[in-house]
Amino acid sequence: MQKVFKDCYDLDKKCYETYGLTEDILMEHAAAGMANHIRQNFVKGSTILIVSGTGNNGADGTALARQLHGEYDVRLHLPFGVKSPMAKIQLERAKKVGVHMVDTLEDADVIVDALLGAGLNKFLHDEMIHIIQQLNSFDGYKLACDIPTGVSSEGHMPIAFGADVTVTMGARKEALYLDENKDVVGKVICVDLGVSSSKYEMPTQTYLLEESDIKLPSRTKQNSHKGNFGHAAVFCGEKEGAGIIAGMASASFGAGLTTLVVHEKVNPPPYLMHSTVVPENTTALAIGMGIGGHFESEFLQKYVLSSHLPIVLDADAFLSSELLTILEQKDREIVITPHPKEFVIMWKILTGEEITVAEVQSRRFEMVRMFNAKYPHVTLLLKGANTLMMQEEQMYINPLGCAKLSKGGSGDVLSGLIVSLLAQGYTGVEAAIQGSLALVMAANNYSGATYAMLPTDIIDEVGKLEKVI
Repeated sequence: MQKVFKDCYDLDKKCYETYGLTEDILMEHAAAGMANHIRQNFVKGSTILIVSGTGNNGADGTALARQLHGEYDVRLHLPFGVKSPMAKIQLERAKKVGVHMVDTLEDADVIVDALLGAGLNKFLHDEMIHIIQQLNSFDGYKLACDIPTGVSSEGHMPIAFGADVTVTMGARKEALYLDENKDVVGKVICVDLGVSSSKYEMPTQTYLLEESDIKLPSRTKQNSHKGNFGHAAVFCGEKEGAGIIAGMASASFGAGLTTLVVHEKVNPPPYLMHSTVVPENTTALAIGMGIGGHFESEFLQKYVLSSHLPIVLDADAFLSSELLTILEQKDREIVITPHPKEFVIMWKILTGEEITVAEVQSRRFEMVRMFNAKYPHVTLLLKGANTLMMQEEQMYINPLGCAKLSKGGSGDVLSGLIVSLLAQGYTGVEAAIQGSLALVMAANNYSGATYAMLPTDIIDEVGKLEKVI
């Protein structure tokens, strides 16, 4: 688990004021971080095109050109000259060691974007757009300095540099994990700036999840029985397949018993029980997956609204003002798992405010924090290419998702995984974290075509995680 920050200005300031480091020292380490990545992946003599801007991001690129000159065929392009004091100093140094300056852009083995860094708050002008288009058209390996040009904290502009890797400086920034930026930031590598990350970073309430954070509900105690592992009750409604998928996922992730709560006969796998009421020994509920208007208000009042059991709300639950009253309850673990469109519907019911899916996507961090301010006790899991989870002011980012999950039923699997963990005694936020990690790691382990994965394939891969971790 790694710390994430909105920006690094205060962190850099601490280096200057507390540790006596200078802007120059930080810049040299930033350049060295990029240089080390290039040295580790490309043989000496490879061609390196570095395109630097007028400010300190450009100065990082120019410092990189100096550090690589002599080992590599370095070409430095400064399309807009230099403006910041450090950019001028770095250019002078680069010239003194003989860095080759070029006026035109040509493909290279490595293409470094050092045009604009973090903090982009204006639209790109036409010449900048043309340069990015040229760079993106090249075949070379693309490296972004700190953050790709065109990427901002509100998504990316109409165009952004499409990096294979982003070498970000000092600490990870939220902008790197917006859904809209996922396809342009590539792999994110964080490099130190003259002090270790433990000295550079400050306390934060936002964390990046890694594969190493997964904690499977593995069974080590041999003297046990099914009652030791909880009983999940999954409501199965009009689209019965959704409830069945969730039930299958629940059973596969360790729940001792899983029951489908139904009104009509269904045909689930034989290991899933079904009942017209919530069993008395139930330890967690999941509702919303394909239920439609299947359950009457009186039934919901008795078995859901008046219950104190941990609960997962998904899908159709966000269309129901009645079910959303659960969010006011503070005596139970509550996990909600909307995708952006469902969040929009839910937000209007809860606040009366109309927002669009596009607004949610460009303001994902902000919207999750706004929800948390109203319902801090609820665990919100906002689905997406980078899933966000938050409860009691602590936010977690799961960046491991893949396009294989973009298919109906994936969310039902997730709900099943989470309710399984709730049934086994996990807290809401821990169930959300571990359920989301299991989902994406299972999907990433699926070896079939990227378009072919079914919900049942995810469930199969979940069952193998203990062997592959």
